[in-house]
Amino acid sequence: MRSRRRCSWTISVAIGSIVLSGCATRTVVFDTEAPRGALTAQPGRRGLVIAAPHGTSDVRTDTIAVELARRTGFGVVIATGFSIEPDTRDSAGRRYQVNRPMEGVPGRPQSEETVTDCAREVYGAYEQRVRDVAQGPVRFLAEIHGNNHRDAAGRIEIATVGVDRELALRLRVLLEVIRDAHLRGKSEAPRLDVLVEPADTLRYTASGAKRCGILKVPERALHIELPKAARADWRDVYTAILADFLVQAVALPAGR
Repeated sequence: MRSRRRCSWTISVAIGSIVLSGCATRTVVFDTEAPRGALTAQPGRRGLVIAAPHGTSDVRTDTIAVELARRTGFGVVIATGFSIEPDTRDSAGRRYQVNRPMEGVPGRPQSEETVTDCAREVYGAYEQRVRDVAQGPVRFLAEIHGNNHRDAAGRIEIATVGVDRELALRLRVLLEVIRDAHLRGKSEAPRLDVLVEPADTLRYTASGAKRCGILKVPERALHIELPKAARADWRDVYTAILADFLVQAVALPAGR
């Protein structure tokens, strides 16, 4: 049986290479069986939030979220260090899912995730930080995620809340137009496909976060899954693409 982990809280301020100057950081302190986790946040435009709930395990999503916040003026929340078990050569390690009150292994079915007291506390702190940064109702939340699955290697997937099929089609076209404008003259850059729910069928539907997590909070949300290409060699290009997309996407009329 998995031993019980105890959670307690301290407040600190951290400034680092991925942290916006002045960001407040809440450090989650566990017992000696698990490492620390940190929630770093900075307010921006009221009601608009960019978040990276897996800033460590979804590599470079923390950096991308910070840059997106800088470019858009949205508030930002970044969670880092919430691993429970380290990665091995053969598989990813167990982690707190942060954006829902569960723990599990990245890439494994959500049916294998478990609810724990500590996972609830981590999620509760994350949700509160998102609400604090929004400075009122969360009108728009863009969560940045990453995956290395070969079936999704050539595309950006966007699961949604508060978006009907017509708006999903408009969002897809908008992102494709912005992508093509940024990639003009960059023939070596990958032209990642764009899939937007509910117009498209996704591999990553964010069903857990919709059912019992952070995606129950905002009026509209985009859960953006980025493949390795968009987070590694072509991170700068695709971060600029996403920044332009988010600024225009938030202005589109809300779907059902």
